[in-house]
Amino acid sequence: MSEKRRSAVLDTDPATERLLTELAQRTPIWKKFRQVGALNRMTRGFAMAGIRQRYPEATEEEVRRRLAAVLFDRETVIKVFGWDPDVEGY
Repeated sequence: MSEKRRSAVLDTDPATERLLTELAQRTPIWKKFRQVGALNRMTRGFAMAGIRQRYPEATEEEVRRRLAAVLFDRETVIKVFGWDPDVEGY
């Protein structure tokens, strides 16, 4: 790592940043994919929890449709779910 390169993480000292970079480089690709998958599931769970909080009477199907309305373009949501986000909301 070049000493001239500005730290990507401003609150981390350079030695710790070097160690974290080494660990990331040594992590097998399969494990990185597993970590990304776990992060995606967690993010989706948070999004669904927010939808449930805003729409406490929503069925699980409605929650999935509202999540789809956030994730995908309007035309896809209408085609796949029969749900128009412009009419039903997000």
